[in-house]
Amino acid sequence: MAGKDAAKLPRKTYERELLRLQTELVRLQEWVRAEGARLVVVFEGRDAAGKGGTIKRVAEHLNPRVARIAALPKPTERERTQWYFQRYVEHLPAAGEIVLFDRSWYNRAGVEHGMGFCTKEEYQLFLRQCPIFERMLVEAGIVLRKYWFSVSDTEQQERFRKRLEDPLRRWKLSPMDLESITHWEAYSRAKDEMLVHTDISEAPWFVVESDDKRRARLNMIAHLLSSVPYREVPPPVLELPERPTSTGYERPPRDLQTYVPDHAASL
Repeated sequence: MAGKDAAKLPRKTYERELLRLQTELVRLQEWVRAEGARLVVVFEGRDAAGKGGTIKRVAEHLNPRVARIAALPKPTERERTQWYFQRYVEHLPAAGEIVLFDRSWYNRAGVEHGMGFCTKEEYQLFLRQCPIFERMLVEAGIVLRKYWFSVSDTEQQERFRKRLEDPLRRWKLSPMDLESITHWEAYSRAKDEMLVHTDISEAPWFVVESDDKRRARLNMIAHLLSSVPYREVPPPVLELPERPTSTGYERPPRDLQTYVPDHAASL
């Protein structure tokens, strides 16, 4: 354990580089907006592999009107009768937008297949149609990036344990997450088969080693930035105007409004 901790990226180094990369993400965002580009980033991987934390850092300083997170719940009864990819299509970006998929259409190749939530025929159909679907996205001009976060079984177990003990993160654990521990090899086989069928030249998979969350976040963001040919867009020239002279406005008495109690004063 001591060797493992020593190999982790130091926090100061991580925070300094993360800030630099996040600054570049803002530049990427402005290029997407100015060029009318459409960027889709797919985050996949095992439970507790670090997808959510990475997405949080990617989106942290971006404009939510430009970059949004798509984390779809389980399908409704109506959605179950639709073409499988249909409910994901409506979340794809328009011009000048970025969409970060916190899990995506690959649910069928992972959770649904591994837990028996889809039939063998539905799974096989997905493997045949997914490369076609993604080629259509790329041919339509969407920039598509797919990242698989790879975590070891021992590290996943430790993260599950910490979530169980932490009241702020316990909501991240579900009975299905814990059940996935007993399906480790089945998930591994499903992931291997998924990569064989869907790692296409138009939309390749990029694997992120994520036992060290800090390294994983920096590596993923740096790769995304290096893979998109963005350029810096000069910001508009803005000037802070002078505040005009008062015309006699007076604020209403405080007792006419209800204020939040000053909890901070009691600390």
